[in-house]
Amino acid sequence: MPKSSPKKLLEKHQNLIHSEEMKVISHVQRDDGDWFLNTLMIEGYDVAFKYKRKKQYQSLQGARVNLTYYASKDEVAGINFEFMKVVRVKRS
Repeated sequence: MPKSSPKKLLEKHQNLIHSEEMKVISHVQRDDGDWFLNTLMIEGYDVAFKYKRKKQYQSLQGARVNLTYYASKDEVAGINFEFMKVVRVKRS
């Protein structure tokens, strides 16, 4: 099955945002049952970028990445936290 290009994803889903050459300042991977929850902090942004993978991945700290994502919210103890749900991440 061919991988989706950002252009095709953006055409199909209007809420998606695609950004290129974003610098990762922090990358944390946590075991979440059968998945690894990855959290990226991006230079110039105050919000976390999150995605899941089946296997642990190489650290992206300091790397430049292209991200396709959309805004989402989590509620913890009655407080809403905004984060970006990543649907595609690729090193630049």
